[in-house]
Amino acid sequence: MTEDKKYEIDVSIRTIYLPDQSDEEAERHVFAYTITIANTGTVTSQLISRHWIINNGDGTTQEVRGLGVVGEQPLLKPGDSFEYTSGTVIPTPVGSMKGSYQMATEDGVHFDVAIPEFILSVPRILH
Repeated sequence: MTEDKKYEIDVSIRTIYLPDQSDEEAERHVFAYTITIANTGTVTSQLISRHWIINNGDGTTQEVRGLGVVGEQPLLKPGDSFEYTSGTVIPTPVGSMKGSYQMATEDGVHFDVAIPEFILSVPRILH
């Protein structure tokens, strides 16, 4: 296996709009996202921290950094995956999120995993 495949983490995302927690008149649009992080490499890796870039439909951006995800720093052996659900509130009916996870391995390597950009959209807003 090549060296670049040792530290391989796949990230997949599902989103849902939460109308019961949202208030359009108050410019409060609540979304939940479920992320699956899978270690497809050959080295045990631990998620240490996260960095989010949240873009609102009005052009404003918010950055969020923190340790772990949902209060955990999951340790992923090769073939393991970790799934969690979290959420965000934005003032516009459409926005997006992207970011990265910072990982550390049992062999002392630190690397970033890109979180692909995903769209947050109130149903029937985008065609």
